[in-house]
Amino acid sequence: MRFSLVAFCGFLLVGTLAAVPQASAQDIFLTPVPGVPFSAVVEVQRAVIRPDGSGFNLKSIRIMARDGIGRIHNESRALIPVTSTETPDIEHIHLYDPRTRISTEIDARKHTFYTRTIHHPPSTVPPTVRYGSPSGTGIPQNDFSKEEDLGSQEIEGVQARGVRETQIIPAESSETGKEITVTDEYWYSDELRINVVMKHNDPRTGTKTLTVTNITRGEPDPALLEIPEGYTQAGAAQPPPQASK
Repeated sequence: MRFSLVAFCGFLLVGTLAAVPQASAQDIFLTPVPGVPFSAVVEVQRAVIRPDGSGFNLKSIRIMARDGIGRIHNESRALIPVTSTETPDIEHIHLYDPRTRISTEIDARKHTFYTRTIHHPPSTVPPTVRYGSPSGTGIPQNDFSKEEDLGSQEIEGVQARGVRETQIIPAESSETGKEITVTDEYWYSDELRINVVMKHNDPRTGTKTLTVTNITRGEPDPALLEIPEGYTQAGAAQPPPQASK
């Protein structure tokens, strides 16, 4: 049995650029910066809480890659039961070239793609970067939310700085009549210019953890940055981007 990332994890959109398409603040936002090529596997763990209080655990993986000129590959795959030994199916792939600003959306299930040109410059930092200091966020502190500096640690061979955001939903405003604490944790790598760990915990819906693993520095497989052979263009679109020589 498989579960769609869209159906059970709408916040797991393929995040790449602020406008290409708009990325969820709770996803690994892959920045299209040049000079820092790498490839990696993102491990997704999801604990879902049903309205009746019961729950179940899901998992997935996905490949992300960026070459030396900043072109990116980011994908989403189906969520599968945590006990499964299958490899999750690829559902969607997003390619982006910051030089041409051509964004390509690939539907791996239908073997179709479409492209468009983004007229805004690409964002080079994730929307969740906190630079390790609550005072540097520009977000006012109040009685219902706070930020905590978690310091630095090595994750998958890179140094990362962490911050935890805590939101308090008062009992009178919650559906259960009890106070609810929602937390989000981000670990940002200056070396890779991405968040390498993201954790979300909401007692009403469950938990989600994304971890960037198997980081390989250097140029990725060029095939990851191209439209797969045999895919057809869908809808009104521009010609597909040409692979760099």
